[in-house]
Amino acid sequence: MTGQQQIYPVLWSFRRCPHAMRARLAIAAGRSRVWLREILLRDKPDAFIAASPKATVPVLVLPDGAVIEESRDIMIWALQNSDPQGWLSVWQNDQPFCTRFLDHLDGPFKQHLDHYKYASRFAAEVGEESRRMGAEFLAEIDQKLAAGSGFLSGAGFGLLDAATLPFVRQFRGVDANWFDRRDWPALHHWLGMFLASEHFAAVMHKYPPWHVGDSALLFPA
Repeated sequence: MTGQQQIYPVLWSFRRCPHAMRARLAIAAGRSRVWLREILLRDKPDAFIAASPKATVPVLVLPDGAVIEESRDIMIWALQNSDPQGWLSVWQNDQPFCTRFLDHLDGPFKQHLDHYKYASRFAAEVGEESRRMGAEFLAEIDQKLAAGSGFLSGAGFGLLDAATLPFVRQFRGVDANWFDRRDWPALHHWLGMFLASEHFAAVMHKYPPWHVGDSALLFPA
């Protein structure tokens, strides 16, 4: 990279990964600029593994060499740098609630999602139970949305919505027919708005996998 290019962080990402997706959502919303390096999970570049030996996306490498390896932390970093849409207001107003919610999302719910999505790797009852447990959390989200403004973050779309929706999208993708028959009207509306939004379109452009020597890709473009 040239000296000019080095003023931007490097984001290692994988387009369909919900963790990477929510990191890109926050970076785009905050109007930060990063050099995007799209990877294939089956063919991880040596430079990616050197930057973060745990080798899971997303990973953000700052110009000073510091590394941020958790998607939630990348979101907070991006929005603390710049938050023109006020996505962080829910975090600033009630950080303990946000932390509890995100801990459940990233912990038990994500585990249920993985066991449901990859049910063939487990006993049949594991997949069924994981879907049931995941659905309980989604039903709670539906109730929160219905009781409030239609968003998790307050009056409008914000941190909690961006952090959660990529995983809801993935849960639906396992069996869309089953998902669409659930009595979750507020959640279906919320997800539908997201999938039709500029937020989603802005982070789902297809980029070729990065290789050593490739031209740098600036994100958002």
